[in-house]
Amino acid sequence: MPALALLVLATLFWAGNYVVGERVVSTVDPLSLTWWRWVLSVVPLLVLAQVVERPDWSAVARRWRVLLLMGLIGVAGYPLLLYAALVHTTAASASIINAINPVVIVVAAVLLGQATATWRTWMGLALALVGVLLVITQGELAHLLALRLNTGDLLMILAVLAWTAYTLIGRRVGIPPLTSTAVQVLLTVLVLTPFTLASGVDVPQDPPSWVGVVYIVLGPSIGSYVCWNLAVPKVSATVSGVSMNLVAVFTLAIAAVMGQWPTTLQLVGAALVMGGTLLTLRGRGGRGPSLRSRAV
Repeated sequence: MPALALLVLATLFWAGNYVVGERVVSTVDPLSLTWWRWVLSVVPLLVLAQVVERPDWSAVARRWRVLLLMGLIGVAGYPLLLYAALVHTTAASASIINAINPVVIVVAAVLLGQATATWRTWMGLALALVGVLLVITQGELAHLLALRLNTGDLLMILAVLAWTAYTLIGRRVGIPPLTSTAVQVLLTVLVLTPFTLASGVDVPQDPPSWVGVVYIVLGPSIGSYVCWNLAVPKVSATVSGVSMNLVAVFTLAIAAVMGQWPTTLQLVGAALVMGGTLLTLRGRGGRGPSLRSRAV
């Protein structure tokens, strides 16, 4: 039960990233928000990595190239795409599209020969895709033919693809997860800083915006990682994978509490994506990919 409680807490923090992020990007541009998020998180994450995992830093330094690649794709690329998406779409829609991530990871691993699949895998993919298509077309599937799709939803699909690449690359790193995350964040900050300064850093101009930035730092960036990495060694990969769907559930619930009630199509789409994800994870073959890495 403690491990499950930690999983729930981690996904609750990540769900808040969608709702709070949607509010903050109205005053802080996505690049600046991504930069603030990690520049304020890097020191606490490095300290936590040292205290919890006590890594061999010389061995970690030898893997800097792959850690830099992962940082650019997952630590920089994914949040940038997510926050840019939230400028154009709702937190509810973004979280539902993101919920297809476990399915896409499994299918990509199958196509790359890193996993095997059963009929459940492909049925789950089809079911989840229908759910996502309902959300991004608002029930008008003809919009696909006319290419009339919301910019934010398209950016969120790119974010899913970025996280898929990040996860598959990360399976072979062989570095403790908190340490890997902390070093990726450090390298990402070093790369992002000159670009952010050159484009002009958006500084939050009011207390609610600062509160949002502080939450994103303490919750999704630090708290979730600690809870997640403490929990996943004690549960199966399937349990941790399925728990990802709680992000969409909590996002819809938080948005509803804040007055943004989900539409019927969003609820139906979310149910299809979650059902498809569960079916896919139950249908993984013996060499299925680990779904224990997560960041939003």
